[in-house]
Amino acid sequence: MTIHEFGKGNEKTIVLIHPSLVMWDYFEYVIPLMENDYHLIVPALPGYDPDVRGDFTSVEEIAAELTEWFASKGITEIACIYGCSMGGGIVARMLADHGIRINHAVIDGGITPYQMPWIVTRLIALRDFLMVGMGKIGGIKLLEKAFSTDEYSNEDLQYIAKVMKMISYKTIWRTFDSCNNYKMPNPVKAECTSMEYWFADAEEKARKWDIAYIRKNFPQTKFRRIQDVGHGGLAVLHPDKLVRGIQRLCAEE
Repeated sequence: MTIHEFGKGNEKTIVLIHPSLVMWDYFEYVIPLMENDYHLIVPALPGYDPDVRGDFTSVEEIAAELTEWFASKGITEIACIYGCSMGGGIVARMLADHGIRINHAVIDGGITPYQMPWIVTRLIALRDFLMVGMGKIGGIKLLEKAFSTDEYSNEDLQYIAKVMKMISYKTIWRTFDSCNNYKMPNPVKAECTSMEYWFADAEEKARKWDIAYIRKNFPQTKFRRIQDVGHGGLAVLHPDKLVRGIQRLCAEE
C-alpha cells in the first residue's frame, strides 16, 4: 500500500480514503483545494495501487496497516478522516479499533457489515462480483449503464475502464466480500465524538441499512443528506462541497 502525502509542513492532518473501483487519484480535484492548509494523507489501497502489484486484502487488515503506518511516522492525532463507500467501512473499523486519536470523522455513503445470515451475504457478494466482473469484460458500454446515477463524462468512464482492467478478479471478490461482512467489535465503542454520515439524496434508499447500523453503533453521528449527487460523486463532481464539509468540521476545534 503506497501512502501519498501533500502539504507535509501543515499542522492539521487530514486522511482521505477512496472507494472501490477507483485509484487514489479519485481525489485529484480535492487535493489542490486542501494541500496548502492541511497535511493530506491519501492511501492507495491494496489491489487498487498502480505502483504495487497485489490484491485487495480486507477492511480489517487495511485499517490495522494504516494505524501502524501512522505510528511509524509519529502521527498521533488526525484532525479529520474521510472515507467514501469502501473507504467509509475502513474509517468505521479504525474508529472502533481506537488505534489513533481521531478528532472528526466523515463516512460518505459508507458500507457497513450486513446483518444477515451467512448464506445470504455470500449470494449478495456473488451477485456484485458477477455484475462488476461483467463490466470488466464488457467495457465502456456496460460501465455506462452501471454508473448512470451521475452525469459522468466519457473521460470519466474511460478512467473507470482503466481501473477495471488493472484490478484482479480476486480483488473484485474480496472487495465485496469484505466490505459487506467485515468484523466489528461488539459492542462498538468509538472515542471520536464528532462524526458525520453523508449520503446522497439519490442513494438514500440504498443506504437505509447502513444508516440504521451507524445510528445504532455510533449514536454520536450527525447525518447529512447531499443534494444533486449520486453515490461517491462528491470528490469527482463537487470537490468544493467535500472540502467545505471537512473545513467546517476542522473549524470546530
